[in-house]
Amino acid sequence: MNRERTLSRDIAAAQIPSGERHILNAGTRVQIHQTLGGSYTVQTDFGLFRIDGKEGDALGEKAAEHKVEAATLADGAPDPQAIWEQLRRVYDPEIPVNIVDLGLVYSMDVERGADNAYKVNVAMTLTAPGCGMGPAIAEDAKGKVLLVPGVGDADVRITWDPPWNQSMISEEGKMKLGLV
Repeated sequence: MNRERTLSRDIAAAQIPSGERHILNAGTRVQIHQTLGGSYTVQTDFGLFRIDGKEGDALGEKAAEHKVEAATLADGAPDPQAIWEQLRRVYDPEIPVNIVDLGLVYSMDVERGADNAYKVNVAMTLTAPGCGMGPAIAEDAKGKVLLVPGVGDADVRITWDPPWNQSMISEEGKMKLGLV
């Protein structure tokens, strides 16, 4: 899967695992390691970085789009299944399994506000408390949830209770990771 590319323009990227934002300059050579959930994990001479899918053209790839259609219920509320599908498009940049199958999403609920707008609340955790990518993963989840028709706002909160452990990984996730 490792494909070598040269960036055609400057782009913003998050360093892995610290999550620090950096600008990768045009002409930087990268190796694409992972292209999951609409983002790219790349290796440079300066380490690993996560690049948003909308920047795919700078890598010579097609920019990722995640449109969600017909995802509202009869009353106009967002379809919970569509929200879960969007959360399944969010990946830890170091692990090739989505955050739902990793067991990182503890809860998701949809609430109707006084203004009849719908807000999605997500409680999730990370595989390790020191993971600097936590805010970036949470922001990725929020962005994907906001793409669901009918969602007016989203709050993705990171919690450490209960602590995550490998038994929380779904069977599908365990198969992808070679744990079964």
